[in-house]
Amino acid sequence: MFTLFYGLYKYIFKKDEFFIIILGLDNAGKTTYLEAAKTKFTRGYRGLNPAKITTTVGQNVGGITYSGIKLSFWDLGGQEELQPLWEKYYAECHAVIYMVDSADRERMDESKEAFDKMISSDNLHGVPLLVLANKQDLEDCMGVREVKPIFNQSADLIGRRDCMVMPVSALTSAGVDEGIDWLVECIKRNSDVRPPPSHDET
Repeated sequence: MFTLFYGLYKYIFKKDEFFIIILGLDNAGKTTYLEAAKTKFTRGYRGLNPAKITTTVGQNVGGITYSGIKLSFWDLGGQEELQPLWEKYYAECHAVIYMVDSADRERMDESKEAFDKMISSDNLHGVPLLVLANKQDLEDCMGVREVKPIFNQSADLIGRRDCMVMPVSALTSAGVDEGIDWLVECIKRNSDVRPPPSHDET
């Protein structure tokens, strides 16, 4: 009897879970951002020392609870040879965070090219997209006013999905909560198109 009621309790109170992929070139700050989000929204969690974060080969996984839902993040490696693997995650994700190293002007075209390939996938049709101009703590970085027009050139590929370009510093956590808040609202609004997995599936 206890098992029955415990199972019913878990079913009723289990939070909806949504999956977010974090993409971008290597060294854009994806893992540092994930650690900042986990530190900011997980009580008692102490993030990794940014100086000890290395280039992601494969994926990092993390999760937070925010606004009554569970967000599970897949931080994927951004090296050119790993980018074709991104496609495997598109069909199951509910949102995309695309990290841009706004202090690396020399690779901005390369980042834009990877972005265009990503949003051209049919498996991401209509999925909310948050573009983060990272490393705003650096004096010589490009501001949102410079970054936004570059990615707005792909308006035809972006289509009518929710899309926002926002400033962030993963190192200092500035702008992390604003981005997550915007993304959660979009995910909830888009849940009729991409609902969370049913409780029976998780």
